[in-house]
Amino acid sequence: MSLVIGLTGGIASGKSTISQMFTASDIPVIDADVIAREVVEPGEASYQQVVDLFGEDIVRADGTIDRPKLGSIVFSNEEKREQLNQIVHPAVRKRMLKKKEDYINQGEKCVVLDIPLLFESKLTSLADKTLVVFVDENTQLKRLMERNQLSEQEAMDRITSQMALAEKARLADAVIDNNGTIEASKAQFTDLLKKWEVIK
Repeated sequence: MSLVIGLTGGIASGKSTISQMFTASDIPVIDADVIAREVVEPGEASYQQVVDLFGEDIVRADGTIDRPKLGSIVFSNEEKREQLNQIVHPAVRKRMLKKKEDYINQGEKCVVLDIPLLFESKLTSLADKTLVVFVDENTQLKRLMERNQLSEQEAMDRITSQMALAEKARLADAVIDNNGTIEASKAQFTDLLKKWEVIK
């Protein structure tokens, strides 16, 4: 039996750090963000749907979609964001499930689904266990402002557009508290893999 872990967090919570710990432990990680970029590359069915919906203005000279331009449209327009999600999400889900099946068939003991909107998109049924990478809001705000060079208001807007991390932590099977050092997070990570019998 393979254990499928749904990994999530919030913006600037350090989810990618924990994701890298899985990769370093030779546990395959299927990253929803990476797949979301793949499904809108030229030649993919979703690519044409997105261009038809948003127009040629979002296409760069090389034929690829200008993601920042598309992002600025959907960030400020909920209806457009919903339309984009209706194109991209099913394509991402389909590809993630295919990869998950492939890894399970190859006999992998554990597979990680790295999904930022795991709870918001109601995708917890894809995993056996859910894991949230948690930081308190002040830490999240500070890290996001530093990382993306945002004002406090801009950073807060992005944080509040997602489900609160405290709420995700309540819903999850396990939580890694990422407020401290990377060593502290690594220790929690190792303990959890032992508890879930992924490692001895």
